[in-house]
Amino acid sequence: MTDADNDGRSGLTYAAAGVDIDAGNALVERIKPAARATNRPGVMAGLGGFGGLFDLKAAGFTDPVLVAATDGVGTKLRIAIDTGDVRGVGVDLVAMCVNDLICQGAEPLFFLDYFATGKLDTDQAADVIEGIASGCAAAGCALIGGETAEMPGMYGAGDFDLAGFAVGAMERGTALPAGVGPGDVLLGLASDGVHSNGFSLVRRIVEMSGLGWDAPCPFGDGSLGAALLTPTRLYVRPALAAIRAGGVHGLAHITGGGLTENLPRVLPEGCGVEVDLSAWELPPVFRWLAQTGGVAEPELLKTFNAGIGLVLVVDAARADALSDQLAQAGEEVCRLGHVVEGQGVRYEGRLV
Repeated sequence: MTDADNDGRSGLTYAAAGVDIDAGNALVERIKPAARATNRPGVMAGLGGFGGLFDLKAAGFTDPVLVAATDGVGTKLRIAIDTGDVRGVGVDLVAMCVNDLICQGAEPLFFLDYFATGKLDTDQAADVIEGIASGCAAAGCALIGGETAEMPGMYGAGDFDLAGFAVGAMERGTALPAGVGPGDVLLGLASDGVHSNGFSLVRRIVEMSGLGWDAPCPFGDGSLGAALLTPTRLYVRPALAAIRAGGVHGLAHITGGGLTENLPRVLPEGCGVEVDLSAWELPPVFRWLAQTGGVAEPELLKTFNAGIGLVLVVDAARADALSDQLAQAGEEVCRLGHVVEGQGVRYEGRLV
């Protein structure tokens, strides 16, 4: 082949195949300030390395046990993408992971994210990751790394997916649940809405209603889409403070499976719980979903959080003090019921 044979020809590039490395680098530079704002004792290196470094001794641990959690946001992403309101799902991603860590008694230390899309939109990705950073800062954990994957042909225009990975630690011998037994009191902390579970059913109900995401919210202020995108509440700081105060035997993050399936996860063999459904008022969003979709109460309690995002199982003698402490920290607290001999969850009364 002569040089003349190459005249007018150019070789293929990665960018021509749909992957823009320069855009990815620009994104990293843009989000570095948000990541730096999440730094906490123990962080040894920022973004840009092949791995994130964390010093457990510098974080104050002497004999630590590591605890890890991973999760996503689910089809709530569809609403975020369709409305263009994507920042809140970054908070959701963090909350779904770190709220799980505290149920083991662990303090969240650091977080990594995975953002995958067909064609990188730097502004969209930066909004999501800055939301992740804000969630990390609120939870006291550092955003020390992540991955942005641009995969042409895998996602539709504007679509993306998220996954999150959180690592926490606790001193050896302090793992939860521990000591749960009959007579313990259930303290429920209010949710901020649907959080990040059950959105396949939510989307089906909205479709049945004939409303668009930009329609006025039928159960509150603003648009329907904005109301449903309210981020998952972060319970890390008040829950850890309650654990340190003493008397907490277990915690349950009320995610997929609702109260019905998540409460038994903290119960030892031979124990069940009685839950008084009249102890709290069903928030308007769930009332609207139930009425519009004809969702029966058992299904509502198994699919959604029904207004309770976290449950603490506490010593009866400490229930009042812990309830007061949580309320002073800004949580809306109610006594849901108590632990009994038996198994599973027994409901009394009706949701009102």
